[in-house]
Amino acid sequence: MTQQYDNRNKGAIWRNDRMREDKQDPDFTGSLNVDGNEYWVSAWKRKPDAKQGSPSLTFAINRKDKNKAPNPAKTEPTAPPEDSFDGDIPF
Repeated sequence: MTQQYDNRNKGAIWRNDRMREDKQDPDFTGSLNVDGNEYWVSAWKRKPDAKQGSPSLTFAINRKDKNKAPNPAKTEPTAPPEDSFDGDIPF
């Protein structure tokens, strides 16, 4: 008899074996389910020179959903509408 596991509100991370030199790649990566929504998890270990009392791990969570809303901080600035230019084009 097979047993069904409920993975709702659970997650797991593993050591990142694809770390690149001179990059801030996460030390651990994995996934997380929160109320049926899937997320990617990235975690970084505390630096050896960090202040005493700083967190052992820091996390970043990103939704796996391909249709997620874009992060406004990462979007390219848009050009102003054409009719907002005053004057002639110099060429």
